[in-house]
Amino acid sequence: MPPWFERHRLLIDFAVASLLRRKTRNGGLLAVYTLIVFVLGSIMLFGEAIRREAAAVLSGAPEVTAQAMRMGRHDFSTRADIQKLGRLLGITHIEGRLWGYHYDTASAANYTLQVPPAEDSAHALAPGETIVGEGVARLRKLTPGGYLFLVSAEGKLLKLKVKEMLPSASALVSSDLVLVSEPDFRSFCGLDPDVFTDIGMRVSNPQEVSKAAEKAALRLPGFRFVTRADMLRTYEALFSWREGLLLAVFAGALLAFVILAWDKASGLSAEERREIGILKGIGWDTGDVIAMKMWEGGLISVTAFLAGAVLAYGHVFLFSASLLEPVLKGWSTLYPRFPLTPSVDALELSTLAFFSIVPYMAAILVPVWRAASADPDAAMR
Repeated sequence: MPPWFERHRLLIDFAVASLLRRKTRNGGLLAVYTLIVFVLGSIMLFGEAIRREAAAVLSGAPEVTAQAMRMGRHDFSTRADIQKLGRLLGITHIEGRLWGYHYDTASAANYTLQVPPAEDSAHALAPGETIVGEGVARLRKLTPGGYLFLVSAEGKLLKLKVKEMLPSASALVSSDLVLVSEPDFRSFCGLDPDVFTDIGMRVSNPQEVSKAAEKAALRLPGFRFVTRADMLRTYEALFSWREGLLLAVFAGALLAFVILAWDKASGLSAEERREIGILKGIGWDTGDVIAMKMWEGGLISVTAFLAGAVLAYGHVFLFSASLLEPVLKGWSTLYPRFPLTPSVDALELSTLAFFSIVPYMAAILVPVWRAASADPDAAMR
């Protein structure tokens, strides 16, 4: 066994024994340290997880969406607008889309009504049928074969038989979704046969999405064109803003911990200074004392980091981040419930480790070096 390895093994044994002699003080510090890492880790892991979920769900959205604009507001599109687009190079499919919002007084929640696209044969619906998101099914206690009743603002009743429920994997964007047939949608919303909410376009080459949007804009100058990448950036900005909001809320607790950790690490007690003086007096050199104290700080900080990171992982991926979902998911009534795909970003984990371990270790070094460099007789007295 190499001498340096044996030396550090003995230093670790002594550091552990020293920590156990002051277990109440170190245990309190370890608990607070772990809690802070747990909170920060949960926010970071959950924010990244829902960004990935949004990207996965939006992969099925049209590459380009065209929306008619009037006086700065979203207006209806028509069949004539679709005909103006004609056949554009690179665009493989153009279709008018029907969707809108409906406030349900029975559950005090907003639903998104939508007609499935014609190319989506898996969700084809006959008049009188519906497919609902998991949030709607949970709120209205619906099961396949049951009935969903909706009442329009004009008092028109729509009776829909639940064909199936949308999978929970897509609940991030489909929790409040109610899919209906085109005749039911037009009748319930009072829309003319040639009117659409917007126009969806499929582009064969992902590299030509922006170019396809530019070509379409020349034919429909009064329209706004939104790409799938734009929607994804919007989701990322929204979740990043909410993640930052949570971090700001916990900034006070984080600052209090930093002050506590700095005080504990930089302010050696009289007992610790006496201990260092005794070690110097019996033959320990300055390097051994510093190494032993660094091992003490390293054991506390690494243990707190690992424990906090494991707890944060379990909180996010096993318990769906139940403490954070009202803020980060941000739904007023229909909080989506969906399993997050377990994944850890190495860069985020490294960043969390750096900011939770390195400052604490840095705070230890200077006071320990000063105490170890002092005269042993003065330190013991």
